[in-house]
Amino acid sequence: MLQKQDVVVFDFDGTLSAHDSNVEFVKYCFKHSLRPWLFIPLIGVAMVAKHLNLKGFWWRHASRRFLTPEMVKKFAPDFIKQHKRERFGWAKDQVAKERSEGRKVVLISASTDYMIPELVKDIKFDAVLCSRMNKQKPWKYEFLCWGPNKVVAMDEWAKNNKIIPHVVRSYSDSKTDMPLMEIADEQVWVDNKTGLRKSA
Repeated sequence: MLQKQDVVVFDFDGTLSAHDSNVEFVKYCFKHSLRPWLFIPLIGVAMVAKHLNLKGFWWRHASRRFLTPEMVKKFAPDFIKQHKRERFGWAKDQVAKERSEGRKVVLISASTDYMIPELVKDIKFDAVLCSRMNKQKPWKYEFLCWGPNKVVAMDEWAKNNKIIPHVVRSYSDSKTDMPLMEIADEQVWVDNKTGLRKSA
């Protein structure tokens, strides 16, 4: 039998942490490997396609086509150690507060499964949902946890845990999260530069 459960949802990049972990990881790779530089023409085409709002996954894949499983294994641990310093100071305490008041606390991020779980390992989320990447082709999305797909990811998690989620509060810095924010009783908008709550 399904049970109703109060849930609080957090975005990660720009909400709990400054800067975008996907973008920052690409920059890290450029600093530590020659391989990404060989893909600059392809990345350039992908960025033009992004700004033209062309649909499809191809430009997302193309922008990180240089990634290999070996690069992820080699670079991700040190990057994660560094990027944890970007986290806003209130994040861990707020998650603990929400959980102490009896709510399930879920992180839903568009960032990748080879980064996000480790980036928030020390924060006690009830679930960490993120974009799932192809293990052999880490530049390729198997599930992009972005926009409306964040709601899909939450519904999948709820179904697997036999609950009906009642989203009490949702935290985000970006209008791309509107599908998730609109189903919450309270929308908490965060300034992605300061980590402070925006005024209504």
